[in-house]
Amino acid sequence: MTQNHKQLFVHCVQVLNTYNVDTQSVEEHVNRYLKENGIFDESDQTFIVEVFSECVRYSNLMEVVLNGFYNKDGKTTLRSEQNLYHVICYLATFRLDELGMAHFRKFVSSQDINKMYRFLSFFLNERNLLTWIKDGWEKYYEHVFVQTSLLSPLQRWMPEIDEMLSMMKSTIDNRLKPKSRAGSVTETRPFNITQPRPRSIPVPEPIPKLKKHKPAPVTLYDKPVELEMIQRTKEANRRRAEERLMEASRLQYACANPNKSQKTKEIISNIIYEEESKIDFEKHKANPTPAFLRLMKFRQSREVPVKMNTAQILREGKLYQQREEEIIKKLENLEAGAKDASDFLKWQSEMRQKDLEGKLADIERRRLEGKLSHEEAIFARQNLIKDNKQKVQEMKEETQQMMQEFLEKKFKEEKEMRNLVEETMQGHKNTKEATKKLKDYKRKIVQEVNEESKELMKQALEEAELEMRRKMELIHQIKAMEAVPIIRQKLVDLSESAGHGLLSEMSIAELRERVSLCKAAEKESEETRRDDILQNKEAKDQLLLNTLETISKHRLEQTRAAATRLETKKKSEPKKIELKDEKLTELQKRLEERKAQRMKERQSAKLGTKRSSADNRTRSLINQKKALEENRWRELELTQERAAKLMDGSLGKSKSASRLASNLVMT
Repeated sequence: MTQNHKQLFVHCVQVLNTYNVDTQSVEEHVNRYLKENGIFDESDQTFIVEVFSECVRYSNLMEVVLNGFYNKDGKTTLRSEQNLYHVICYLATFRLDELGMAHFRKFVSSQDINKMYRFLSFFLNERNLLTWIKDGWEKYYEHVFVQTSLLSPLQRWMPEIDEMLSMMKSTIDNRLKPKSRAGSVTETRPFNITQPRPRSIPVPEPIPKLKKHKPAPVTLYDKPVELEMIQRTKEANRRRAEERLMEASRLQYACANPNKSQKTKEIISNIIYEEESKIDFEKHKANPTPAFLRLMKFRQSREVPVKMNTAQILREGKLYQQREEEIIKKLENLEAGAKDASDFLKWQSEMRQKDLEGKLADIERRRLEGKLSHEEAIFARQNLIKDNKQKVQEMKEETQQMMQEFLEKKFKEEKEMRNLVEETMQGHKNTKEATKKLKDYKRKIVQEVNEESKELMKQALEEAELEMRRKMELIHQIKAMEAVPIIRQKLVDLSESAGHGLLSEMSIAELRERVSLCKAAEKESEETRRDDILQNKEAKDQLLLNTLETISKHRLEQTRAAATRLETKKKSEPKKIELKDEKLTELQKRLEERKAQRMKERQSAKLGTKRSSADNRTRSLINQKKALEENRWRELELTQERAAKLMDGSLGKSKSASRLASNLVMT
């Protein structure tokens, strides 16, 4: 890893911030981001790609946690920092086992400690995890996956996580340390107290004896011969392949290069671009809204008046002002002698109609070709099934012959094995005497080892006793130091100054008088500000009234224009386009012929299905349906029980618990 934890975390958050689901794919966006930021290290690339792709994949799980956080504890946090909590939530749930606690702490400490503590203390709370977070996750995934893959790893790491959160809280509380004042240091004097008797040293517990482990066999560390044989064959095959490749590259013809030059490619692209620019007009123009939606909007605007705020009024007033200026400019240009664009628009509409007819013909041709290819594929599949049936019959005959040969061989092998067993039984009688001698020799070795282990245990016990005594002495010293009391009382006089020797030095009583004078001055300034604000408000209200009058006039004109447009559209409704092409008719005929041929072959090769197989299928489907219904009813009963417990217990008193219970009942 070339980059530190902070840089990696920032890259992961920025990738999510710049990602748009509607216009970009996951791989394309990640590759573009890595190239733009110059991240070429493989380990860094893999980490960023994995985090981004899995954050997008499990976005439903993360949104359950983030919505709960923003509703309850994160009301003061910004919505723009949502992806930061998204990444830390993913690392805690899915990558904690892989990263370990040390790397996870580094990722957390690289960000602001207040934000991280607020989010982690909410998310990694056992009460939240096991109640509403678990129920929210089970809406998207199964109960087994949520329990084993999501909750059990977090519960396993809970002691280390609690320790980390307590450390974060202590750093937040003790961030601003009090300034140390230089003054006279009090000297401690020991009290004349009778010394306590030394405590008796407890008897140490006996150290348990270790059992001698069994040594591993020598053959475990020897490499098998088969691996060396495989390695040799791999190297030989590699050499042969390299030699063949060299020969093929040496005997390659220069005239067989089918690629075109760069100049020809540029000329072809220029020609295609010129032809397209002549035919297509306004490629990226959006489709107009349908007529019924415009009618509904028109009726709603007439029936229900919409309440507008100041920003909307000013924005709409400016828009109508700009439109008036544009209309005035057009009229001035027409007065000056400008031409009307009606002829050009008519020609443009005719050309568009021709383009549309051509596109529709292409679409119909492709559809018919696709259907024809589908019919041909079905026909080929039927022929393949016939060939397979013939092959199966031949294979069955071959297997019968092979089974007869195998049975003859097996009878011969059984006779040979019986002869071998009789020979080995005679050899076993001679081995019993050798095993007795070996057992005696092993007993002697075990006795010698036991004597050596006893001596080592005695030495270990003596060393443990010495360490216990030393620890007891240290404990006595620490307790004596802690028993000494500390005086922490100090009297304060409000009329006296601190005595630092500064010119602007004042006592607390003088400071209070100054504060009261400052408050009076602030009240006077507030009153003047209020007067100014009232004057500005009156001016703003007058401006809004004027703009509202202009808006109402323009809206009346727009409604009249819309009504006239609807009437003209109803009169001139577009006719359906009729396609006339010889190729399309030929394709249609070929398709019908193929269909008729396929139906004839299917009727000839139809096999009578058995009644018993159909009954078995229906029974299996009914059993599956019953099992699914029983599981569903069991889950509903469990959720009802959970909701009742929450309402009756201590959680039922709060608003969040009542909401949780209602959600459980609804699911």
